[in-house]
Amino acid sequence: MSEKLWIFDTTLRDGEQVPGCQLNTQEKIIVAKALEELGVDIIEAGFPISSPGDFNSVQEISKAVSNPIICALSRAVEKDIEVAAAALKYAKKGRIHTGIGVSPYHIQYKLRSTPEEIIRRGVAAVKFAKQFVEDVEFYAEDAGRSEPDFLCKIIEEVIKAGATVVNIPDTTGYCLPEQYGGFIANLKNRVPNIDKAIIATHCHNDLGMATANTVAGVQNGARQVEVTINGIGERAGNTSMEEVVMAIKCHQSIPVHTDIVTQKIYQTSRLVSKLMNMPVQPNKAIVGRNAFAHSSGIHQDGVLKHRENYEIIDPKEVGVEESSIVLTARSGRAALKHHLDALGVELEGEELRKVYEEFLLLADSKRDIGRKDLLELVGKYMDESNFIELEEVTYSSNGEINAQVKVKIGNESHEASASGVGPVDAVLTAIEKVVQPQVDLEEFLIQAMTHGSNDVAKVHMRVIKSDKPYYGFASNQDIVLASAQAFVDALNKIPVKEYVTA
Repeated sequence: MSEKLWIFDTTLRDGEQVPGCQLNTQEKIIVAKALEELGVDIIEAGFPISSPGDFNSVQEISKAVSNPIICALSRAVEKDIEVAAAALKYAKKGRIHTGIGVSPYHIQYKLRSTPEEIIRRGVAAVKFAKQFVEDVEFYAEDAGRSEPDFLCKIIEEVIKAGATVVNIPDTTGYCLPEQYGGFIANLKNRVPNIDKAIIATHCHNDLGMATANTVAGVQNGARQVEVTINGIGERAGNTSMEEVVMAIKCHQSIPVHTDIVTQKIYQTSRLVSKLMNMPVQPNKAIVGRNAFAHSSGIHQDGVLKHRENYEIIDPKEVGVEESSIVLTARSGRAALKHHLDALGVELEGEELRKVYEEFLLLADSKRDIGRKDLLELVGKYMDESNFIELEEVTYSSNGEINAQVKVKIGNESHEASASGVGPVDAVLTAIEKVVQPQVDLEEFLIQAMTHGSNDVAKVHMRVIKSDKPYYGFASNQDIVLASAQAFVDALNKIPVKEYVTA
């Protein structure tokens, strides 16, 4: 029978330690509510003694959410534990997460202590925390490099002291899956009172093993996984929540289940990415923009015939509307026909063959084939073109930022002006006045392509229309113009029927 796997999310504690990703209290509450809707069991809301802001955030999150357990981190120090308990005052269900380093490295070099003293301090911390809350989790920091005999001994003693959860972190991301799974199996087999506590995993990704190690831990008896949205965290990050949840969902042989509402994974991922200003890498499993994108002709043909040929997850299961068939020089005839059908151009036989040959020649010289390219290829088969072309962009600042644009749609030119908080905002607003597809600009990235003051900026945009993503790309020395071009490029990929022109 399937057992429950507890999802402990530490996005707001361990994840927020990434430089430049700090959130204010209100933003943390927004994320916490999203995690509650996602079905997370435990939210590690912060490290209260670290700052007044963290203390306040733990308190306010405790007030804002009802279903998850709210957890506060502390060291094995009485003052830390007292402050954590105070921060949890309003939690419907509170947990104190306390612990200490257990590897020879931490004992000797960080704590300058002895194994016997470490056990004493760990036990004392758990007993002290039990005075404030019933639910106490003990973390054995750097367990991944600890001595197995010592780890078994300290875990046995902290469970005797009242620990309800024992966390076995691979703090430095050192372990291989077999090693980490072996730590968990060893505890299950050798600690006599292990049945009185839940074993938790907490794996870092320094060697790219975090998800694999976490799953290995679950396979060997761990029943809580400590994870973050998008796998964010110190250095190379933490275990990615979405990867573990979907790995377990895909592999029914693993005898556990979670309460995660997987259809909310993608929207939660985008929320965290946006608030923390930390883009998700394109090839990130489950939530990256290429996770369900296909550009190989063989793969495209297979997916169009039967999705399961190349997708083990239905995109809708994680909140992505549909797979993307991306046109490149590697694309096949099936993919080209798929995009032409979306444009309302139905070609078969010799006509399709000729257009495909022309397409391949064009694709060899371009990285990304857009709607403009397709319309040019099949123009003779169409009565008219609704292609959007950016003809002119100007902007000025006289106390207020103003922009004027001239946009050609098909054979007609339209002009519009708008103001904004900056030139990019003003230009994009003006474009939207001409073309009104009611899109949401979800992702906007600017990357430097060269070096120096005359650098070329590459702009990537992701817009959402009717819950479907569309991507735009452009490069230019003028960042404002590159942004406008990327926006128009994305708009051109939206089906014609979705547009309302001014």
